[in-house]
This record gives sequence, structure tokens and C-alpha cells, in this order.
Amino acid sequence: MTSKVPNEAFVWVWLPGETEPVVAGRLEESHGSLLFNYGRSFLERAEAISLFPPELPLRAGHLPLLDGLSIPGCIRDAAPDAWGRRVILNRIYGKDAVKIDTGETSELTFLLMSGSDRIGALDFQRSPTEYTPRLARNASLAELLEAAERVEKGIPLTPGLNSALLHGSSIGGARPKALIEDGKRKYIAKFSSTTDTRNVVKAEFVAMRLAQLAGMNVAPVKLVKAAHRDVLLIERFDRRKTATGWTRKLMISALTLFGLDEMMGRYASYETFAELIRHDFDQPRETLRELFSRLVFNILCGNTDDHARNHAAFWDGKTLSLTPAYDICPQDCGGNEASQAMLIVGNDRSSRLATCLQAAPNFLLKKEEAREIIEGQIETIKQKWEEVCDEAELSPVDRNLLRSRQFLNPYVFEDYLAGR
Repeated sequence: MTSKVPNEAFVWVWLPGETEPVVAGRLEESHGSLLFNYGRSFLERAEAISLFPPELPLRAGHLPLLDGLSIPGCIRDAAPDAWGRRVILNRIYGKDAVKIDTGETSELTFLLMSGSDRIGALDFQRSPTEYTPRLARNASLAELLEAAERVEKGIPLTPGLNSALLHGSSIGGARPKALIEDGKRKYIAKFSSTTDTRNVVKAEFVAMRLAQLAGMNVAPVKLVKAAHRDVLLIERFDRRKTATGWTRKLMISALTLFGLDEMMGRYASYETFAELIRHDFDQPRETLRELFSRLVFNILCGNTDDHARNHAAFWDGKTLSLTPAYDICPQDCGGNEASQAMLIVGNDRSSRLATCLQAAPNFLLKKEEAREIIEGQIETIKQKWEEVCDEAELSPVDRNLLRSRQFLNPYVFEDYLAGR
């Protein structure tokens, strides 16, 4: 399957509280970059909001990109990441998809060929006047699992499986996943990968549940089985069912808040995030405590994949507010030491509680308050460990490995216990 390379796309947005989208403006390819300008009809709307003021202020004309960016970050946040791109390449190239570098395919192609129920409140169309959603047929989890496995193996999808998996092609992340709807709720379904050497799905369930029990604002999760395989269902928090349809919430990744792209992501830091929250977020003090709690828990559970796309904020046109936590997944530990994806304080990203204590003032926390958070989480993990592992039906061998390699790894306590 091939198509003409597009040079423009129209950006549609669900305004706060609305169940139908309106066209916001136009993306145009220009010398390898994508430039955006608002439509006149959108600017004339009394209820119009900026898609994100630091990048796309509400004014006419082509809006210049921030330094180092080739596409506005708030637009890139709505684009598919590694997994979604693999699905789209499979759809375009079939068996030859494994030979194609995603960099050879235009960003506009990925925006226009991914599913319309993407994260956040944006979608992309070829028309400025007619909105036609790209929807998938209803499919069972077993069908979705089969489709995901074929994509991983580079096997072309059948038309039926192609349609089933299209729905989830716009989701971020690198692991196999899909979108499903169940009555008044929508979920992201995460599957195991053919390359997994451990039960990643159950490990993420355990981490998410323990984070919730430790008092953090975490997306609800549940484990189900399909085709004798585990599937993690994460309830979406960017959708709300109303009497007239689904409303959508605009979301901005921390990477976009920092004004960075993926290539510059290594410069992202909790220190900078805390500063942004102090200046720009609703309820800054409570939000800082929540972010510090997430940092601590990421370290305690061995989630070193806490990069800036795994943090996000809601944007309602007036204020920013932290979204519930998501993608808390313990990672394989290759040695005694570990480091977080984002810097914690200064140039230090070491996965140690002592580093968290050093960073505490940036979160407007006294050392005593920071220790209280840390000790509370440690106690919750110890007290609720067996209960949550039982919920996950984790085998004794798997729970012991998870506990010794990811949760409460001895390295995280280095220089912390001595300072108590």
C-alpha cells in the first residue's frame, strides 16, 4: 500500500467540554520542518484557546518554531511513537516494513495515518471542512494480540487485523499496545512482547497498584487474560463519557514543557520540572509533593524509564495540572548501579534516595518531609507486597526476582541509611 507524500495536514481540536472537534489550523511542510498557523475561523471563535501558548500563541500567521525543534512539541505529543510507527509502516509496506527506517517516512504521513482516538484532544485530517475519524472495527483482545505479534515479527496484517490494530497506532511508547472501549470507560491495553524475558505486564501492574496504595494519583489498572496471555488495561484519564458523547482533554508532555525534542531529552530534569510547576501550574505546592513522590517511587521500584514523555500535564486553555501517573514499569537492572532517565538535581541522575533528599528543597519540601514520604513508600511496599503480587497471580519465583532486582534494590539505599 502506497500513497502520495502529504505536504499539509489540518489540525482539529476538541475544545474543553466539547464532544465534537473543530478545525484549529494548518500544518505545512517547509524545508524539513512543520509550521503551524491558526485558521481565521478558529481565531474568531469566542471560546478559542491556544494549543500551547509558549509554542503556538493565539495569533494569525505562521508561528516560528522554538530553537532546535522541527515540529511544535504540542503537535508532536499527538503523534505516534515507536510502536505506532511500526504498525503504520506494516500497513504501508507489508512484508518490506522491517527494511524501512521510520526516518524515511514523513511526520505528516504518521499523523494522517494513525488512529483518531489518540492521546489528548487533537487529530489530523486532510480536509479543513470535513472531519472523518479513522476508526477501527471492534476487535477482541485475542485478535489484537495476534495483530501485535505479527507486527513484531514483520508479518503483514490481514485486512481485518489491520483495521483492528489501527485504533491504537497513535499511542506513544515502544511496546505493543492497543485501544479498547468498555461501556463508559476507555483503556490502553498493553501486551507482552515476543522479546520479553520476564513478565513485564505483571511487573507494571504491581508497580502501578503499589504506587496507588502509597497515595499517589495513578491511572487505574487491571489485569485480564486473552489467548492465555496477560494483558494490562490502563484506564484513560484524557476522556470522559457524557450524555452527548466523549469529551477530550488536551495534554502536554514534560518534554514539550521543557521546549525539547527526543534528541535533547537527556537534558530534561526534575529540577527544571519543579521550577515550571512553581511558576506555571495550578496548586503548585501539592503538585510538587506529588512529583517528588513519583520520583521516589520510580527509584524504589526500579523504573529508570522515567523520561520526559512519561510525565504530562493537562492544559485547559488557562492552567496546567499534572495528569495521573502512567508508565510506571520496573526495568531490567544490568548491574549494581542505576540512573534515572531524567536528571534529579544538578547533573546527578543516580537512582538513590540520597539524591532525592538532596533535591527536596526544589520541591518545597524540608528534609524531614521528604524522609516521611520516602519511609511511607518503603513501608507500603513491604506491607502490601504479597497482597498485590497475589492480585497479579505472580509466581513465587517471579515475585522474588522482581523484589530482589527491581523493588527496594540495595543500591537505592546507598548513603541514605547512614544519614538517618
